[in-house]
Amino acid sequence: MKLVLLSLIFSSTVLFSQKINLKKGSWSANLELNNHDKLPFKLLIDKTTFSIQNAAEIIPLTNFRTHLDTISLDFPSFNSSIHFVRVNTKKITGYWQNYNKGAHYKIPFSAKYGYTTRFENNSLETTNNISGKWKVKFDYNGPEESLSLGVFQQTNHLLTGTFLTATGDYRFLEGNVFGDSFYLSCFDGSHAFLFHAHIKKDSLNGLFVSGKHGKEVWNGVKDESFKLPDPDSITKLINIAPFTFELKDLEGNLFVFPTDRFKNKVVIIQIMGTWCPNCMDETRYYKKLYENYHDQGLEIISIGYEMGDGFEEFSKKIKLLQERLNLPFTFLVGGAAKKDLASKHFSMLNEVISFPTSIYIGKDGSVKRVHTGFNGPGTGSYYLEYEEKTNKLIEELLKM
Repeated sequence: MKLVLLSLIFSSTVLFSQKINLKKGSWSANLELNNHDKLPFKLLIDKTTFSIQNAAEIIPLTNFRTHLDTISLDFPSFNSSIHFVRVNTKKITGYWQNYNKGAHYKIPFSAKYGYTTRFENNSLETTNNISGKWKVKFDYNGPEESLSLGVFQQTNHLLTGTFLTATGDYRFLEGNVFGDSFYLSCFDGSHAFLFHAHIKKDSLNGLFVSGKHGKEVWNGVKDESFKLPDPDSITKLINIAPFTFELKDLEGNLFVFPTDRFKNKVVIIQIMGTWCPNCMDETRYYKKLYENYHDQGLEIISIGYEMGDGFEEFSKKIKLLQERLNLPFTFLVGGAAKKDLASKHFSMLNEVISFPTSIYIGKDGSVKRVHTGFNGPGTGSYYLEYEEKTNKLIEELLKM
């Protein structure tokens, strides 16, 4: 069996190397969002994988397909792919396709061998340091929460950080500071984020470009004391009657909660979507939580609200996530990715205002906590604090 496995691994490695025939190492890659804005990111190529790096995050793209001269790389957590052709050993060109946004959502992609810094500038002179906390307001026209907490770490002209909101974060951002301007970007297979800002003492005036069409003005002021609302206080329980709901499982069978299967168990109900990066960060954490506490009585039920056309497509996307991340807990289909639909299904809450939203239920069947949104690993100490708090809560509920 070991010889067969080693043979398969060797054959896969040889096939990979023969198909790509590209220079191994660090590459400078770009997404051409529009006629004016290019989103840079770091691409890593070795003998068996492509990887994308955003600050401390590395995303391996191990699933690749070939058709004629085109190579396709699938993202592990999202329904999207990079398709490219080899120009020569040091250059590739193609496009990124996000299937969740429709069959025609494609953004031109290119990469060349060699990487020095994320954003290039003729002058590396840096006269500003924006490390610290910033109170930020995005000029959204819709109902989204506009206030954010910008948290940045700068070393010389290198910059990392993210924006936290009441419902989630902007994940791992990386970039540079040049003179009185800074630039940040993130590309993870779902997000394609580009930020630019002008620095004037303790204020920032910037532009946020998201994907092909999103563009918002934003501004910030240095404020080390600024805090966002407590995510455990935003969504509230308005009906203290026994917690119950009815939905379908991935095969279309009716699932009614509570059931004997979850009697005397601590249960987390996760309202999520496979298209949602913050949901995926939370799902990875829940996988660890489940592995650590399932034997002691923890259960997790994830309910997917999906993009697509009907139950079969919704179920297919959830099954794909379950398979790719090897997720052992229970999955249900909520329906279309609409917060008002989730609010209807969970009418005991004042409102579901965010994907994800999580409901923590004790062994007695009562709701112990409702957590809105998710600020993940890209937020550094904020995520570690959340993780510690949640682990402690689960341990306490399991002892009751």
